[in-house]
Amino acid sequence: MTRRMVVLFLAALLPLTAGAGRAEAAGYRYWSFWERDGGSWTYATQGPSTARPADGDVQGFRFSVSEDSADAARPRGTAGFDAVCAKTPAKDGTKRVALVLDFGTPADAPSGETPPAGRTACARVPEDATTAEALASVAGPLRYGSDALLCAIAGYPAKGCGERVPGDREPVPGKQERQRGDSAPDSSGGGPSLGLFAGIAAVAALGAAAAWQVRRRG
Repeated sequence: MTRRMVVLFLAALLPLTAGAGRAEAAGYRYWSFWERDGGSWTYATQGPSTARPADGDVQGFRFSVSEDSADAARPRGTAGFDAVCAKTPAKDGTKRVALVLDFGTPADAPSGETPPAGRTACARVPEDATTAEALASVAGPLRYGSDALLCAIAGYPAKGCGERVPGDREPVPGKQERQRGDSAPDSSGGGPSLGLFAGIAAVAALGAAAAWQVRRRG
């Protein structure tokens, strides 16, 4: 009987521990903001409304569905500042910012919408201008949500703003805060799920039952 209880205990443990890493899940459909460092893209640590690029900087935006900054799709294309701003001469009192705009793939587009072709633009703006101001000067109209999240560039998409999209893994809400300019992701989305705690409790109950049986038959 003791061996049988141990087997039952292990059989109950396996599906619970296997399910602990899965969730019902979603991602987010949104514009992510990137900064070019040499030949690679780095996910921006502040939002476009607070970032103040310097003359010669390259920044990018990519529309896609992703769970967090770790799996967000980078802007496509390799154009550097010299190529993007070749026809925009320097001017006193201003700065030039090269912008790479990637409208994403049809798979990431909201229902009924088709992403425009990606493009680049050179924004010449006042020296103290933010990325949002540079973007508005070359890729309007922009659309923002009530929480200052960038919702649309050049009118795309026509509706929606950071909505959840069904997926295979649990989303990380802190991603959205980082794109609005907060210094760190929200910590509320990273803890264990209620299902995991329930599983642990069930396993503990089975373990206690098995131990009781051992003592009883001893």
